Amino acid sequence: MQRGSLIPAPALPGTSLQKACKFLVAFCALHLCVTLVYYVSGGELSIFQYFMEHQQHQYRGPVGKSASLNRFQSALSAQGNATPTEESKPKGELPMCPETSPLLVGPLRIEFTISVSLEEMRQSNTEVREGGRYTPKDCTALQKVALIIPFRNRDQHLKYWLYYLHPILQRQQLDYGVYVINQDGENTFNRAKLLNIGYAEALKEYDYQCFVFSDVDLIPMDDRNIYKCYSQPRHLSVSMDKFGFGLPYNQYFGGVSALSKEQFQRINGFPNNYWGWGGEDDDIYNRISSRGMSISRPDGVTGKCRMIRHDRDDKNDPNPKSSELPFDCGDGHTIPRR
Repeated sequence: MQRGSLIPAPALPGTSLQKACKFLVAFCALHLCVTLVYYVSGGELSIFQYFMEHQQHQYRGPVGKSASLNRFQSALSAQGNATPTEESKPKGELPMCPETSPLLVGPLRIEFTISVSLEEMRQSNTEVREGGRYTPKDCTALQKVALIIPFRNRDQHLKYWLYYLHPILQRQQLDYGVYVINQDGENTFNRAKLLNIGYAEALKEYDYQCFVFSDVDLIPMDDRNIYKCYSQPRHLSVSMDKFGFGLPYNQYFGGVSALSKEQFQRINGFPNNYWGWGGEDDDIYNRISSRGMSISRPDGVTGKCRMIRHDRDDKNDPNPKSSELPFDCGDGHTIPRR
């Protein structure tokens, strides 16, 4: 045959095999791409779900409950999202919180000259839900604690209390709620009766096991002073700067104290017959002693606290009969004062 002939050359052997291999490689690549897209889409969905669950904790400000309509209820209420369910996931999935929280820092610097605002508190306590409620995210709290604050005309004091106490209570890993019990009107103040009201109102909302009764002007100086209940009634404010960081007398049970639900019921709560300042604290000591219980206290260093200086409130003058009234044992019996 001469060169330049138009007769086609025969097909090279193996061409069909090459086409088959290319088709197989393309098919495998397509399968791999589909699998990868499905996997990534599933991961993105999980991340989206996590983000949405995390966002449920935003925009909730620290508030306290009040027996009457309290101006702080609207000022500190959450904005944006509705209040979620009490627990976002079953508590059985979480381990118990340790007896001693690893988040504690010890001694604190407490100042009352700084400016605090409700908005600042809301932004710095995003995990606090509407109603002053907080539950640890990473573990199940050992106790459910209601903090009861008797209140009237102490707006600035309450701001300081919320500013300092919310971070402290969260570091203590407590499942807690804050209840500000406001006495309306201009009648003489009755601290003990407000504490009894707070106890009853708190139990309507949650199965609290422990009740911490705190004056609005007392701030702990050490977060190791745990606001929880013990086997005996607990006096928490043992070293007040007002008294030179010591007890005014051994029977003193005022300021900040903690009673479990059982202990509160055992002494039949606080006496209701003390109008004005003073007297009910000594009565509580007598009720505790008459039931065979004793007062427990933290050490003098851990139990330090500062009081916000202020003039005595109107309609809260010292009770002139507080030293004359017999001790009310809470069971219908009274004991004369010595």
